[in-house]
Amino acid sequence: MKTAPFHLVSLRRLSKSYWEAGQEHPVLQSIDWDFPAGAFTCLFGRSGSGKSTLLNLISGIDRPTAGQVFIQENGQAVELTGLSERQRTLFRRRNIGIVFQFFNLIPTLTVLENVALPIELAGEDRKGHRRAEALLERVGLGDRLHTYPDRLSGGEQQRVAIARSLVHDPVLLLADEPTGNLDEDTGDSVLALLLELTRDAGKTLIMATHDPTIARHADAVLHLEHGKLVAVD
Repeated sequence: MKTAPFHLVSLRRLSKSYWEAGQEHPVLQSIDWDFPAGAFTCLFGRSGSGKSTLLNLISGIDRPTAGQVFIQENGQAVELTGLSERQRTLFRRRNIGIVFQFFNLIPTLTVLENVALPIELAGEDRKGHRRAEALLERVGLGDRLHTYPDRLSGGEQQRVAIARSLVHDPVLLLADEPTGNLDEDTGDSVLALLLELTRDAGKTLIMATHDPTIARHADAVLHLEHGKLVAVD
């Protein structure tokens, strides 16, 4: 007898609109979707279709106009949309890693300090540095621990960002165009590294991208169009 798949993230009637000059501009419209735990889901859509907005809602960075986001934590479905901003921040620190297109590294911190920062914010300085060093070795930057971001190539900076997103051992990783600011060869190597690190650790990965070649690596491919998610065969 087969068991039902475990869903890490569930969206229920999720909607988001923006207002301009008194006019409502809907971006996401009553989305219902479940994201299986441990799977890599690839999210496609034209620029402005709402991919980044959807990731921001799942992470709790932004709040929906209507609807709910549920994420599993310790066997319980936590409704992110019902938490305060402070509670959402703490939940994100415990459970969610984010990789952005433009790296978002702090220029005044070294590579090691950038990666260790999420755990240091949680008050675990010593553990943070040990885990940060191990991850930087894994991404091939063990010899650049005390280098500043402006001395790194774009691909190296994205490797630092990937290590930072995983340092607190999140169950969910959200990636917003992680190869969009890199040349093709560098982007391919960064993608391969990201998939290796997440799959080895059984992470759930949701990635927004314009690159159709990434789809062949995904467990599920979704298209965001007219505010709705549609599965692509």
